[in-house]
Amino acid sequence: MNSAIIIGSGIGGLTVGALLARYGWQVQVCESHRIPGGAAHSFKRRGFEFDSGPSFYCGLSDPTSLNPLQQVLQVLGECVPAVAYDPLGYYHFPEVSWPIRCKTAEYRAEIARHTPQGANEFARLEQRLLALYQGLQGIPTLALRADWQLLPLLLGRYPLQVLRLLPQLGAIQGSMADLMQDVQDPWVRRLMDLECFLLSGLKAEGTVAPEMAFMFGERSRSVVDYPIGGSGAIVQALIRGLHRWGGQLHCNAHVEKILVKSGKVVGVRLRGGEELQAPVVISNATVWDTYQTLLKPEDLPATYRQQALATPAIASFMHLHLGIRAKGLETLAGHHVVVHSTEQDVTSPGNTCMISIPSVWDATLAPPGHHVIHAYTLEPYAGWQRDAGYTTRKRERAEPLFRALEKVIPGLRDRIVLELIGTPLTHARYLRCYQGTYGPAIAAKQGMFPSCHTPIAGLYRVGHTTLPGIGVPAVAASGILCANTLVSPQQTSKLLQLLNL
Repeated sequence: MNSAIIIGSGIGGLTVGALLARYGWQVQVCESHRIPGGAAHSFKRRGFEFDSGPSFYCGLSDPTSLNPLQQVLQVLGECVPAVAYDPLGYYHFPEVSWPIRCKTAEYRAEIARHTPQGANEFARLEQRLLALYQGLQGIPTLALRADWQLLPLLLGRYPLQVLRLLPQLGAIQGSMADLMQDVQDPWVRRLMDLECFLLSGLKAEGTVAPEMAFMFGERSRSVVDYPIGGSGAIVQALIRGLHRWGGQLHCNAHVEKILVKSGKVVGVRLRGGEELQAPVVISNATVWDTYQTLLKPEDLPATYRQQALATPAIASFMHLHLGIRAKGLETLAGHHVVVHSTEQDVTSPGNTCMISIPSVWDATLAPPGHHVIHAYTLEPYAGWQRDAGYTTRKRERAEPLFRALEKVIPGLRDRIVLELIGTPLTHARYLRCYQGTYGPAIAAKQGMFPSCHTPIAGLYRVGHTTLPGIGVPAVAASGILCANTLVSPQQTSKLLQLLNL
């Protein structure tokens, strides 16, 4: 029986582990933390259950969704109950607040309320995005792999879909900014920069076009929804799928080193000295942690290692997790994005604040009469240290988040019953993540994401440093590509037939 060790139980690690188990492999997932899930794990404090990272989801309650995660759950025999909602949330600019409708026609109508000319320009952009989405939607992510066998598989199983995609090849290789060349309205351009930033951590110029096309297409064609039980419910569904097909998960199993002999991986060594043997090791750690910490320098070609470690990183986060009294907030919406200043870039730390209030949809996440809040904004890692001024600096750097929340919930500070402030150091510590980063800052057309392959035989990688997009669909897709690359196309075809894909 083929066997593999997965380092890390983020969405990417659990996806590749569960799929390989589904394919009949012997799989062990080693998680350093006591709680599985990586950036998607949930945690509890005094009756409040918090999401640690992702807060926007799409298609979890729609069996026809093209969300890679949904496709994985289906082949594993699992599902995640979710609550669909619309609008997706509210964007709050200094001059206006407005609802973000899921359907593109309604989204465009809201734009027209503020700029009719901008709405006309967006209509043309919308057509380009939906044309690209329609070209992509005929080929399910579950069919993809990261080797030469992809082309014969696609031509054999999806020949017409490949032909329809050919006219879109230029857009597939371009950035969102390329599709926006005739969008002149400054309000719409700023809106698109914000949409791109929320998705990829980069503005339109750096975001690859297929990411945005998929996002706009899915939230219009499918549903935007929130998992009952929070992000932890998604993690638990993947773990159930892993166990259902014979895989194992070990928490508190910190991998110190990936073991390599004669250019081939042979297993891992855990903290404490225990060694686990396997001919395939898959790292869900970041590119920096994998190549700088888990491997010895001599394990990799020097030039390759140097170039990989020079990959630019997006900043980390300030996090605010709050429990508040909910009296009088019966009409509160669940998602908000606050941009404090139009004079500053949307990517400036503290300027764009994301707010999630998931107890709006799932009241079990908070004690009766209360809400749970997760707010976050970009924050550089540099300069952070746990010294005498750490507590004061935490409070100062969290202030933009408090001000953003006060725009949504006036009098917020008087409602707080539980307050947790997280910094880049918190992010790095609990996620075992290099500088607590959000992911690689590889801009469109300025470099390629490295996919799942490495120069070491038997060593592969998954997660947010292997595919553009960073969010849940992208990391789930990274696990799919890696798992499929390790099995035959015929095995993958059997799974596709189960879903009639």
